[in-house]
Amino acid sequence: MANLDKYRVNPNKFSLKDFDTKDKTERSGSKEENEAALYELASEINALQDILHAEGKHKVLLILQGMDTSGKDGTVRHVFRETDPLGIRVASFKAPSSEELAHDYLWRVHQQVPRTGELVIFNRSHYEDVLIVKVHKWIDDAECKRRYAQINDFERLLAETGTTIIKCFLHISKQEQKKRLQERLDNPTKAWKFNPNDLKERELWPDYTDAYEQAIKATSTEHAPWYIVPADSKTNRNLLISRLLLNTLKKLDLNYPPVPEAFKSIVID
Repeated sequence: MANLDKYRVNPNKFSLKDFDTKDKTERSGSKEENEAALYELASEINALQDILHAEGKHKVLLILQGMDTSGKDGTVRHVFRETDPLGIRVASFKAPSSEELAHDYLWRVHQQVPRTGELVIFNRSHYEDVLIVKVHKWIDDAECKRRYAQINDFERLLAETGTTIIKCFLHISKQEQKKRLQERLDNPTKAWKFNPNDLKERELWPDYTDAYEQAIKATSTEHAPWYIVPADSKTNRNLLISRLLLNTLKKLDLNYPPVPEAFKSIVID
């Protein structure tokens, strides 16, 4: 297992080319050993999430972004496989509704941020509003830069009011995406996931890479850091994000609330 800081983005010196999508540093031993390691991490995350919920003091937000097929859904299934649904929530952001378009672009996002004692996973997020809109030229460079600043302010607000933020870019290669798209087409149980529009977006791969680089560099801050997660290997991806999250939860110094004195004299017949 590598030093987790290795994956943290330094905005002063950052390029996606410096991160190998095929990196398997987090894996070790056999498939069975990696599965056992993931189970142990999931169990530890569950134990700490239980305290997080009971204490009702902290808020945790995990943001997952990445190209199509990078594994956002798979990450949720595997990292949180042992987690009690109580106190955990997944929010997904697709094309905005007419109601959402009638408000500022952060309006729908702010409604989904975690409450005290809650861990929320964003499957896609407010970053869609500086990615797809930029790639398709629905906003210009000046508006994009304004949104970077607004996002930094928004995340600073969350951090200063008690939310711990972890942002993960699931970094896959174009070749791996091709493999996963083909697997969806070839497997009747996965074909429902395939969208022909994904092929149109795939043609814009260099534009999306550039958009992600710009967005990550502009918004990786002390209060809301980005981590680049090599994701050609699903196992490596799941182990790394599990370790990032577990490390974050441990730093919160979570504790169950003290037992009220009045409870100590209660005897239930």
